[in-house]
Amino acid sequence: MVPGSCCLISVFTLFESEVVEGFGNSLVSSVTLLSPVFTSVTLTLEPSNAVSQGTNVTVRCQALVSSSGFLNRKYTIYKDNTVVYTESITTAEDLIYSLRMARVANTGKYKCKVNIPGKELSSSSEKLTVTGLQTPVLSVDKRVFSEGEEVTVGCKAPGESGAIVFYFYKDSKELYEERVDANHVETRLRFNNAGDHRLHCDYRVILLTDSVPSNASNNVVVTVKELFITPVISVRPHGSMIIEGDNLDISCSVSGNLQNSSGLKVFLSKGPTLLSSGQSKANHSMRALAEHSGEFQCSLEVGNVVKRATENVRITELFSQPVLTMYPTEVFEREKITLTCKSTNYSSDRISSSDVKYSIYKDNYTLTPGSFNGIYVVPGVVPNSSGIYSCKADARMISKYSAKLPVQAKVLVSKPEITAIGRVIVGKPFQVRCHSDRGSLPIEYTLWKKYSEVNSTTVQQPHHQAIFPVTVQHYSDMQDYKCEARNNPKIDTVVSNKLNTTVIVPLSNPGLSVVPDLLEVTEGNEMYLICGVEGSPPVTFKWYRRGNVQPLFTTTSTQSSASHRIKGVGNEHSGTYYCEAINYANMVRSQPVTVDVKMATWKKGLIVACCLLVVALLALACVLRYNSKRGRETYSPPATQAFAGV
Repeated sequence: MVPGSCCLISVFTLFESEVVEGFGNSLVSSVTLLSPVFTSVTLTLEPSNAVSQGTNVTVRCQALVSSSGFLNRKYTIYKDNTVVYTESITTAEDLIYSLRMARVANTGKYKCKVNIPGKELSSSSEKLTVTGLQTPVLSVDKRVFSEGEEVTVGCKAPGESGAIVFYFYKDSKELYEERVDANHVETRLRFNNAGDHRLHCDYRVILLTDSVPSNASNNVVVTVKELFITPVISVRPHGSMIIEGDNLDISCSVSGNLQNSSGLKVFLSKGPTLLSSGQSKANHSMRALAEHSGEFQCSLEVGNVVKRATENVRITELFSQPVLTMYPTEVFEREKITLTCKSTNYSSDRISSSDVKYSIYKDNYTLTPGSFNGIYVVPGVVPNSSGIYSCKADARMISKYSAKLPVQAKVLVSKPEITAIGRVIVGKPFQVRCHSDRGSLPIEYTLWKKYSEVNSTTVQQPHHQAIFPVTVQHYSDMQDYKCEARNNPKIDTVVSNKLNTTVIVPLSNPGLSVVPDLLEVTEGNEMYLICGVEGSPPVTFKWYRRGNVQPLFTTTSTQSSASHRIKGVGNEHSGTYYCEAINYANMVRSQPVTVDVKMATWKKGLIVACCLLVVALLALACVLRYNSKRGRETYSPPATQAFAGV
């Protein structure tokens, strides 16, 4: 090999070809049997040349070939000079050969060879080293057997591949070995010595790199003579002042002694594109464009020798690529947009700024009826101005397009809704949320109480919300709150309705009353314990008698008072009573009331009657007794009568 601007590589005989009159859309206009030219073939190992076992390795083969059209390429991958993979493709894409879950057996030298019609070229070799082996697994068909009996023993290397030698050991001494092309082996062994023995196995993966190298051979000196011919490339017009639109002529020829140069071919190319070829000369003409700037290459091939010459061509723009801008940079629906398309630079020697005409497109449809000066206004009456805009600049039959300009018209914010989060209790803090169903972010929300601003916040992200902390001291204060939203500073804010929600007033002034009056509570009648409060319903009322933990009665009412009826009041109902009232805000307790049950009226009358009867009976007895005693004292019978009576 001779290093330098003219390089030598191995090639084969080339096909006949003709001059190509174009290149790309403008550079290559006709192609007839142009023979392809190799630039290089390289092989790389990814992620690296040294990996651990289990890594996915990619063997990439890249072939750089200059051709005039579709080309069938045959790729062959070698490992240690043995073909492991072959594939033919017609595109310029790299060939990918994958080694999934690489193992030690994949260690070796890899090389790639590429064949195109009539030619082939190989890459240099790259060595792949895979380290790490799986732990072998030993198996036996029985654990207890008789002396001299054969036993089936197996050893497996999970996931390994290639040529493997397995070794079996008894009590750490090698007992048997076997080479196989698989990751497992099974054999039958006989054990003659009685007793307990420890068995295990291991394995070795056979690699080509482990072979014994020989000594170097003797040295032989050879001399390679250089061919006295060189490729020559010329470009007209010459120099740096080539401007877009100029006719560009490029030729590739041979300089030197052409005798004994049978089979000589020349090729003119730019990058991977083959422009022209011939026996001793190749020409190419085109209309210069700025994108044609770059390195052109002239190659000559004689047998297996290739020499190259290059020329770097710089083409000055006739006018620069246009730039499309919009004003304002942010636009809302039904707002007018001013689009400006301009090429900032142009070659003043050839054209003036007025020679450049422009067209504007939206979603690939022309907005402007013809070429114009570059400023276009999208009217505000257009219902949807969103889309992908671009523009084109034209001068002297050269067209250039701007980069695409995506426009997303913003949506004006809709009337916000104001709501309270959770229960609203007088005197306790709660949260107010302002939200608009439509509108492009960011949106500024402001909370007002009558004519005073309470707070404001800006929502920047879709999942964010405008939430304000509020405390009201009276239920009527809720009607004073509104919120407004704005996302366009040029338009007035939109205001919500008044905040409308249920306000819970805490309970107060609890009281317990008794019907009938405390002085009129008598046995046998009904007694009503009435509990009343001030505050928001629903209210849960509970009645208690002092000394009892559990309530006598519980009820929930939408009214501000409720009663508990006790039938057939007796003396046992005398005692002290109180009530509790509970709503969503708080709990209150009444003052205790003492009830003294009076005796029934009929019982009082009966007692009085009984007392009067007893008094009458006592009086009657006294009268009778008195009268009887008096009679004896006033009457005395004769003595004879008295004696006779005796």
